Amino acid sequence: MLIDSWMMVVLIVMTLCGAMGGAGLKAYATSRKKLHVLMGLGFYGIGALLNIVLLKFLPLTVVLPANALTYVWTLFIAKFAFREKVGTLRWLGVVCIMGGLCFLVW
Repeated sequence: MLIDSWMMVVLIVMTLCGAMGGAGLKAYATSRKKLHVLMGLGFYGIGALLNIVLLKFLPLTVVLPANALTYVWTLFIAKFAFREKVGTLRWLGVVCIMGGLCFLVW
């Protein structure tokens, strides 16, 4: 099954919102600023709504496994926004996730 380009964009934005939601809650855990928790919950909410939209057009067997892309975004956010150390095995995990997603989507 070939996915239209607009669905691919929505899928990417959905997973990015999930990762940003987690990042907002992580920021709240360290700063205790209400804005961070509101942003985190807001991004989670947007991601959930986009998930529902995608399920209208794509099979569940594509949309839910594609949520694994959230882990890839999370790794980049952790490394660059929170300055966390990311080891070789985690990068290898990203390669595996991306390979699996390519099998699912194309």
